[in-house]
Amino acid sequence: MTDIGFDGQVAIVTGAGHGLGRQHALQLAARGARIVVNDLGGTVDGTGADAGPAKQVADEINAAGGEAVADASSVASQAGGEAIVQTAIDAFGRVDIVVNNAGILRDKAFHNLTADLLDSVLQVHLYGAFWVTLPAWKLMREQNYGRVINTTSAAGLFGNFGQTNYGAAKMGLVGFTKALAQEGRKRNVLANVIAPGARTRMTEDLLGPMADTLDPEAVTPVVVYLASDQCDVTGQILSVAGGRVSRVVVAEPLGYYSKDLTPEQVRDNWDTIASLDDLIVPDNANEEIGQLLNVVNR
Repeated sequence: MTDIGFDGQVAIVTGAGHGLGRQHALQLAARGARIVVNDLGGTVDGTGADAGPAKQVADEINAAGGEAVADASSVASQAGGEAIVQTAIDAFGRVDIVVNNAGILRDKAFHNLTADLLDSVLQVHLYGAFWVTLPAWKLMREQNYGRVINTTSAAGLFGNFGQTNYGAAKMGLVGFTKALAQEGRKRNVLANVIAPGARTRMTEDLLGPMADTLDPEAVTPVVVYLASDQCDVTGQILSVAGGRVSRVVVAEPLGYYSKDLTPEQVRDNWDTIASLDDLIVPDNANEEIGQLLNVVNR
């Protein structure tokens, strides 16, 4: 099979001024994609703005012989998302790939959470993916081709102390991706989500001794594959860190059934309910309902 390449294709990468986003942009560009390097240029907690980081990465791509433009719009509003996509249209005339990578951290134990700490994180991570993807999605549907890669987190998939806001946003992106996959499949518009583990501005204080083993460059090959026309998977969750790639699934076992279920039956049959034997991995909500009907009607 031929090497993966992106000649003639256009990719938007958000949060591309640093860390993972920068690596995604550089490696996609090295394989021929024209890049919109989006980054508001704020701090890790989302405050401030600086067009410099996006411009620096775009300049780096152009100096290496690629094609890139910088964009410093905020992903956190509908107007900002539309502006980012318009930058791609004005510069390159199309959009083929969206990598939603932009993010901030405002960690706080739940009992100390404030509206600002919640709203700002949801707006950047979850709403940001909606607002950037929506105008691009319409173009992708018209051209019968597109790739969307969203960014979740182990904190969303499995939970982490002090990150109820971040975890909720990141798990929301899983549901977003799953629904996109259902809507886009017939038009060859595929959507997948990665849960990366990497040393970045956002994680360097959290990873401790592991930081040196988790280079951002080890995550990007998965993004490059998912962004390519050689990718035929959609609706998948992939854990990626330090060169390891693993599928993560939302699954359920057969469980326990009673036509006249009582609280006491739930208590007395908890081991059966919680058993991970005979797991199924539904491809969509209808398959999950179908599994329920199979149990009820047998």
